[in-house]
Amino acid sequence: MSFHVYILSNRARGTLYIGVTHNLARRVHEHREKEQPSFSEKYNLIRLVFYEEYPTADEAIRRKKAMKKWNRAWKIRAVEEMNPDWGDLYLQFNE
Repeated sequence: MSFHVYILSNRARGTLYIGVTHNLARRVHEHREKEQPSFSEKYNLIRLVFYEEYPTADEAIRRKKAMKKWNRAWKIRAVEEMNPDWGDLYLQFNE
C-alpha cells in the first residue's frame, strides 16, 4: 500500500489545501463530491494539482506537516514544477 500527499486548488494560483491519504482517487472524489462540510468544500477545492507517493504513512504524514509550514511561494513552486498548467491531475485516474 502506498500513501499520497496531495494539493487541491480551485484555480491556478488559487486557494491551496494539503492532505494525505492511502487512496488518492477515492479521497479526491470525496472532495469533489463535497461529501462533508470542510475547508475544501467552502473554497470549492476540487482540482488535484500536485501529489507525491510515499511507501509508509509516517513518511507521508511527515511530508504533509513539513509542506504545511512552507510559505505560499514554495507551495506554488512545487505545484508548478510538477504541473505548470495547473491542470486537474485527477482526470488521469479516471481515463
